[in-house]
Amino acid sequence: MNKSMATVLISAALAASLPAGAHTEDYFDSNDAPHGGQMRMAGPYHLELVTKEKEIMLYVTDHSDRKISSEGGVGKAAFQVGKAKPKTSIKLEPAGDNTLKGTGDYSVTPETVIIVFLKLPDQQAQSTRFTPLKPKSKVKSTKKSSGNKESAGEHDGHHHHMNH
Repeated sequence: MNKSMATVLISAALAASLPAGAHTEDYFDSNDAPHGGQMRMAGPYHLELVTKEKEIMLYVTDHSDRKISSEGGVGKAAFQVGKAKPKTSIKLEPAGDNTLKGTGDYSVTPETVIIVFLKLPDQQAQSTRFTPLKPKSKVKSTKKSSGNKESAGEHDGHHHHMNH
């Protein structure tokens, strides 16, 4: 009994210490996001950003894609084009379940970067960068043409997170 408990604890510790490299932008961009947005990793979270006309939604899950409550959380989405300082920023507020929502006037072009800041209760603040109109075809063709086993390793590393 003690040996099996030790094995479980060691397995959990190893799973928790996997490198963040298992969650690359290429990995997220090569998979469809649940709500049709773009996925990124921010600390212990997987974040999906969905932009619609004058509305922005942020979905929060853990590394096993389980919903994380947004209750009591706050966020901000800052819109940047090129190297200019962000000119537009939208406050994100809890919108039920694992979602934060904001509304405002903004536009998204292929050059737009959206920097999202998220603070959930009793957790450290996190941030990440989204490029919602980044062409996916380049990412997929690069992965296919490379024939590099590293891509498969990234997927396997991400799959391993299911054991958290």
